[in-house]
Amino acid sequence: MLERLGGAVFRRRWAVLAVTGVLLVAAGLFGGGVFGAVKSGGFTDPAAQSSKADRLLAERFGAGDANLVLIVTAGSGKVDDPAVAAAGQSLTARLAADPQIAYAASYWTLGGAPPLRSTDGNRALVLARIAGDDTDAIDWLHDHRSAYEFTAADRMFGTNGGPGEAGGISVAVSGITAAYEEVGRTVESDLVRAERIAFPITALGLLLVFGSVVAAALPLLVGVIAIIATLAVLHALALLTDVSVYSINLTTALGLGLAVDYSLFVVSRYREELARNGGDHRAAVVRSVATAGRTVLFSAVTVAASLIALLVFPFYFLRSFAFAGAAVVAIAALAAVTTLPAVLAVLGPERLEKLRIRRRRTGPAGSLSGLGTVTVRNPLRVGGGAPASGGFWHRLAGAVMRRPVRSAAAVIVVLLVLGAPFLGVQFGYPDDRVLPEGAVTRRSADIIRAEFASQEQAGVSVAAPGLSADDPHLVGYAAALSRVPGAARVDTALGSFVGGQLALPASAAQPVFARFRPLPAAAGPAGGTWLNVVPSVEPLSEAGERLARAVRAVEAPAGSDVLVGGQSAAMVDAKAVLGDRLPLAGGIIALITLVVLFAMFGSLLVPAKAVVLNLLSLTATFGAMVFVFQEGHGAGLLGFTATGALLVTMPVLMFCIAFGLSMDYEVFLLSRIKEQHDLGAGTTESVAAGLEQTGRIVTAAAALLAVVFIAFATSGISFMKLFGVGLTLAVLMDATLIRGVLVPAFMRLAGEANWWAPGPLRRLHDRIGISESDGMPAPGRIPLLQREEDRAFPAA
Repeated sequence: MLERLGGAVFRRRWAVLAVTGVLLVAAGLFGGGVFGAVKSGGFTDPAAQSSKADRLLAERFGAGDANLVLIVTAGSGKVDDPAVAAAGQSLTARLAADPQIAYAASYWTLGGAPPLRSTDGNRALVLARIAGDDTDAIDWLHDHRSAYEFTAADRMFGTNGGPGEAGGISVAVSGITAAYEEVGRTVESDLVRAERIAFPITALGLLLVFGSVVAAALPLLVGVIAIIATLAVLHALALLTDVSVYSINLTTALGLGLAVDYSLFVVSRYREELARNGGDHRAAVVRSVATAGRTVLFSAVTVAASLIALLVFPFYFLRSFAFAGAAVVAIAALAAVTTLPAVLAVLGPERLEKLRIRRRRTGPAGSLSGLGTVTVRNPLRVGGGAPASGGFWHRLAGAVMRRPVRSAAAVIVVLLVLGAPFLGVQFGYPDDRVLPEGAVTRRSADIIRAEFASQEQAGVSVAAPGLSADDPHLVGYAAALSRVPGAARVDTALGSFVGGQLALPASAAQPVFARFRPLPAAAGPAGGTWLNVVPSVEPLSEAGERLARAVRAVEAPAGSDVLVGGQSAAMVDAKAVLGDRLPLAGGIIALITLVVLFAMFGSLLVPAKAVVLNLLSLTATFGAMVFVFQEGHGAGLLGFTATGALLVTMPVLMFCIAFGLSMDYEVFLLSRIKEQHDLGAGTTESVAAGLEQTGRIVTAAAALLAVVFIAFATSGISFMKLFGVGLTLAVLMDATLIRGVLVPAFMRLAGEANWWAPGPLRRLHDRIGISESDGMPAPGRIPLLQREEDRAFPAA
């Protein structure tokens, strides 16, 4: 089928390019709107108890966490000075008057609530909730931030709610919405910077790898097609469902990286076929589609399968990566087997090699051998103990296969040692500390952590729709909640409870409460009440999780059906659903990978070995994630703050992306090994020749992909740094230690058992399986008997 596709593309090359051009222009026009349609957030499970509680609080009571915090600093003196107090009350009233503000309260409107005053008395807090979802809140803050963030020198806030001469105060914006808003802006600027770094370095690397300007431009063309088309797909999806802004980063990274991989596979095969068939241009194009194109498509399926598995998780942060990843992989693969061959057909071998920066190597018989073309001369010296002189990768394969146990054991020990830190992994939720220390929101939040005794803006909310404010059981329930370790106090419709006692009855300041709604209302439109457990511990921490679990463990009054929400509870729920769904995601990845690799190679052992080795290759990556980004080693060099935990969704995301990319190289290498084996070579000869044929290409592809990922390590957002550094390490580890050592060692030990399958499966593969060789001789292969290989590579 692919051979027919190659022939059709060659015949209708101009039509293929015209259609590509039209679609690319349309995608560019439509996809440009994706930046205004994507969202921040997406780290919570909509079906979790915490999410249900937060929705109930918002819909019935107009309540919830204070997602906007204003830090008011007295220009001189203390926050209790009359002029400063008047300015603070005026600021609170102005905020409360905004129709999108569900409630607003402050130190001054609560009659001098001590938790809202800093320890030295020169700062106080204004707490507010912006109505709507995260995107509504971010949009509001984007439009109003300048009105509520100023210094005393910029503006003097008077008692009339507007600029005046009395009560000079400085105001800084903080809260979870401010963090999301600044993270979103930072991600956009980081993406531009990463592209400016990655594209020119990648272009230079491609020039060095391909050797000519024209050939080096082809992967960039495929990358541009994949990125622009995927942005259009994401924009379309964003009109139907929530799509995370962070998925755009994956689109750029994977689009460019896979374009490099797939273009290398196709162009190198095209050059091989030219060298083999005496320069027959048409035959080379058709054969490159039929062989390398097949590898590209199988690789794309395995990479996409790893990313599609993210759909089993309920967080739209992860689901968005599945959308972006599957789309960019599919489009890059499609462009590699249609548009790229059409361009090769138009250019021809002469124009493809225009503007060369170095002379091409010449193989035996005068044939030109381009990138990836390997002509093995006497690859195994018959009857000798060592392989004859050959390329680096052939010699490496020979050295490994002479001592497979020793070689494999050494690499496995190294990987396990590097991965050991992951045994101490801790998971957390993102907050303002994902931003660099100099970020405005980060500085404001650091002030709250350092100078205020409790976390007023991040309470553990308890929605009790079946419990009325005058229910006699409410007092006992609230008192029990206030005795939970980590609770500073519990605010209810009856007042505030501390240490099991009613410390401040609501009636003492009811007129203020009625105006600004700082405490839970007595009832919503459908009845019920709610309670707010204010923590004395960091909400997004292990202590915060313990607090949320303890609140849920307190027995509620019979029939009240309470729901516990808030940031700490959301983190508990997120970890629980990730743990529950992870086996399903892993099973999907493993099953699809095994089925695809069996269809390609007709073996049970080869797919199983590929999965195991790819998992092993990730150990070093996950160890580095903990060692660097959790424990903070190198934090100063990379410019981030370690919080003692990893973002709970990142290891899952990293696993799926890294596993998919490692399968990309696995499929490419194994396809060449199987090609040699199908043509009569024994296993060890096939491995040596296959590694020699792919070694340079995989190394070049991995190096260029690493450049793309490491560019994201320049991000100001800590988990984007983790994304860049972790995937760079994963790609390089996989392309070197795994492909260069573990694959040859394990295949040498398994011998001909590599290609074994039970009779029924073997017959099934004979009917529906797909082979890359199609019975045509591979370039540079010298068939040898298995016994000759065994003499060449005696196992130690």
